[in-house]
Amino acid sequence: MSAASNPAPAGTRHPTLYELSGGGLQITYSTSGFDGRPHFSYHSASLNKQFSGDQIRSTASELGTLVSVVLHETTDAGSTTFTVLIPRVNLRLSDIAPVATESITTLHRGSIVGQPNGQADFYTVQALSGTAAFVVF
Repeated sequence: MSAASNPAPAGTRHPTLYELSGGGLQITYSTSGFDGRPHFSYHSASLNKQFSGDQIRSTASELGTLVSVVLHETTDAGSTTFTVLIPRVNLRLSDIAPVATESITTLHRGSIVGQPNGQADFYTVQALSGTAAFVVF
């Protein structure tokens, strides 16, 4: 369940579109597009990827909603995931609000001969800022 699906207090709406950037990253996340499915765009200097539907994992937590996508995956060397923390945002007086949050790029180390010895997950944290908006798709 995402933060956007929680009931809003009277006169309050939750955002449906997040546009975030920082550290050379540009992220766009919509909780539901024209097709009724969530959409996620990831743009960096070296990688541009689009995700939709079940390619996007959304997990509610006490921190906010964790929205994750797999940027790179191999059967023998591990994978790289990208997670952005979507904060709770209440839109009362307008349909847009500024937001500041964090993202985590995780390198999951793997091996063709089994689990690697030692730490298997390595994190890079990046501050992001931008806007959260209520948009009808």
